Amino acid sequence: MLCARGGWQALRRCASLPRAVRLRVSEALGARESAGEVKVQGWVRSVRSQKEVLFLHINDGSSLEHLQVVADPSLENRELTFGSAVEVRGRLVKSPHRRQNMELQAEAIHVVGPCDIWTFPLKMKERHPLEYVRQFPHLRCRSNTLASLLRIRSEATAAIHSFFQANGYVHIHTPIITSNDCEGAGELFHIETSNKAREPSEKTQFFNVPAFLTVSGQLHLEVMAGAFTHVFAFGPTFRAENSQSRRHLAEFYMVEAELSFTESLQDIMQVMEDLFKTVTSTVLSRCPRDVELFHKHIAPAQKDRLERILKHKFVIISYNEAVEILKQASQTFTFKPEWGCDLQTEHEKYLVKHCGEVPVFVINYPYELKPFYMRDNEDGPQHTVAAVDLLVPGVGELCGGSLREERLPFLQSRLQRLGIADAYQWYLDLRRFGSTPHGGFGMGFERYLQYILGVDNIKDVIPFPRFSHSCLL
Repeated sequence: MLCARGGWQALRRCASLPRAVRLRVSEALGARESAGEVKVQGWVRSVRSQKEVLFLHINDGSSLEHLQVVADPSLENRELTFGSAVEVRGRLVKSPHRRQNMELQAEAIHVVGPCDIWTFPLKMKERHPLEYVRQFPHLRCRSNTLASLLRIRSEATAAIHSFFQANGYVHIHTPIITSNDCEGAGELFHIETSNKAREPSEKTQFFNVPAFLTVSGQLHLEVMAGAFTHVFAFGPTFRAENSQSRRHLAEFYMVEAELSFTESLQDIMQVMEDLFKTVTSTVLSRCPRDVELFHKHIAPAQKDRLERILKHKFVIISYNEAVEILKQASQTFTFKPEWGCDLQTEHEKYLVKHCGEVPVFVINYPYELKPFYMRDNEDGPQHTVAAVDLLVPGVGELCGGSLREERLPFLQSRLQRLGIADAYQWYLDLRRFGSTPHGGFGMGFERYLQYILGVDNIKDVIPFPRFSHSCLL
């Protein structure tokens, strides 16, 4: 079906217009009737020249499927090669072939930008491994796999915003430069000016206080939740974790939400589950062919696993239960599971497998493991906080959240023990002036994409892999 942005109406009028109507490839492929005097712009994906006819496939990024162009051989020239940018004018007609709905009978082909096929690293009709195209971050979006990924990423972004807006959340833009270390782990990028003329003795802080790239927008969202009840943020976050593994990124996007007037960890978990299922269902329905490319060539059977997960309620277990399951496991772990120790990725993956390969909520973690803002459960010897992690098959942790400590004496006491009470007086003010029970969570967007598509390396779900090409450093 034609794009809602006027494509269908433009196509119906195009026969009477003196100038050619521009159509995107997706609009041309979705047309239901023939039309004259249209133009399509894009890049050549294949060229096949025969004695009596010239066939081209072109794509403009709007669809995984290419538009077939049928032309007279006289329109061929030596600049018309794989990778070249072209503008094709002609008539849109029904295709005689079953695999395609429409094709373009060319009357004119203009090469807008030629492409040297001998030095172009992508080759016609060749399925390049993700490891290969990762070497060319400035060109890899022209491969089918990465083009599909970016369309899926775009749809998932829109679905996340739609989910929150449909449920009454206010979108907040939280700061990227901040003086707060929300996670308390110290894995921050410190910001300094690059004034080379300044003497070392003159070195001062730009904001008169240390400034960092944000690791989370949560604390700022808590401010806004004190006025808007339900808020969310979706933006870049940064972690200076010294890891080059397939699981970690220095820069990634985080989906975060805060809910006021909630005293139940179950409420937070329900939003997490609903968000996952709604966004995933939307992506599967709106990008079926793009998702199929990943599920067919990169992660066979992942589609069936996702569809099964969408039909089942997520499992809930406590941290105590998780540790007991791990201790009784026949599997030997690199990190021995003990109460009071954080769960490692190998532990998380085992727990999901043990629970039937469906997502698992692990709740009520030890008090000393979690940041200062998580709510004290006041539960005796095994001191825990109302925290939750969502674990998914094959990946481990996808989301993390908690009830926030809204009681001023509890929060004040903990900040004093940590020696950071002076720096967080503003945070204590939130408890002094109209405090409510509240909670929230965060989800790593790239890790979500990595999971639903079955991609092994998280660097393959970002537009530009860092530190892989001098022009993108």
